[in-house]
Amino acid sequence: MKEEILIKTTKEYYDSGNDEFEKKRYNSSVVLYFKALIAISDYIIYKKTGETPSSHTNRFRTTEKEFPEIYNLIDKDFQFYQDSYSQVMSKELAEVIKQDVQTLAKKTQIKI
Repeated sequence: MKEEILIKTTKEYYDSGNDEFEKKRYNSSVVLYFKALIAISDYIIYKKTGETPSSHTNRFRTTEKEFPEIYNLIDKDFQFYQDSYSQVMSKELAEVIKQDVQTLAKKTQIKI
């Protein structure tokens, strides 16, 4: 059940990010793409541990220790997620984070 929820939320965030991207709302698309990235990360963590992280801090610690490749990806994009609340995000940046979601989804075989 938890796996299904994480897959569903991944798709929902990703699709919503695409909708916002098409409307040229790049700040919103960055936030939604990042949330999709986090949902996939949580799915991976859940598959290995049977638990989902309760906070970003927990998530970052777990991925850094157990999944360094994922950690590097979400760590890189987290700053943009935070910046999206106080800066204007570009189309190019939204495209980069979207690509990161696609890459991680492909690795986990989640169809988005």
